Amino acid sequence: MSSSTNLTGSERWAAVDSYIEEHYTASDADAARVLQNQRDAGLPNIAVSPAQGKLLAVLARACRARRVLEFGTLGGYSTLWFARAVGPEGSVVTFELEPRHAEIARASLAQAGVGDRVEVRVGPAIDNVGTLDYDEPYDLVFIDADKPNNLNYYEAAMTRVHAGTLVIVDNVVRDGGLIDADSADGSIQGARAIVERIGADPRVEGSVVQTVGAKFYDGMIIATVL
Repeated sequence: MSSSTNLTGSERWAAVDSYIEEHYTASDADAARVLQNQRDAGLPNIAVSPAQGKLLAVLARACRARRVLEFGTLGGYSTLWFARAVGPEGSVVTFELEPRHAEIARASLAQAGVGDRVEVRVGPAIDNVGTLDYDEPYDLVFIDADKPNNLNYYEAAMTRVHAGTLVIVDNVVRDGGLIDADSADGSIQGARAIVERIGADPRVEGSVVQTVGAKFYDGMIIATVL
């Protein structure tokens, strides 16, 4: 890799991500294929980065997750990391709004050999949360869907958790927009609502981790159920 002397801001962040990927995810052909399938299908470029995907897998393994609930499938990239982390006896339930996205995700996950561990529930997640009433508790919850509904997803998920469940909410820093109380952006207000709710919720203990990289400046909440 060339010298970083002349790199500034987002260029440097992306270069560091490339270095991390070289040492942590470059040999992962299945993950690369799922991500490429998303790109080839023209899906929005909003999936977690490879380094973030690896982090999600590490967190899932650290809490020994066997059941994962995900809000926001897209093309199945983050889903793949969870599906591999839960192992052959584990399972992932993931909500996806767009039928075409769900179709691409299912095909990619099957190609990666983990399709039998994943159930994609199609439709608006705010409608699908009602299906959680029939589910067993989850060991990890990942919220990465439409941001204005962050709080609704969190409260629904909290009906299906147990002590030690890990709750992760992505994209809450919003390039620093998190501190803009007067923003008219629904995603920023959704981020503020979930940050403030988890910070005050006696059921959990958590914090916000700010991130920079190929996905620019953002961050995620990481919390555990008490």
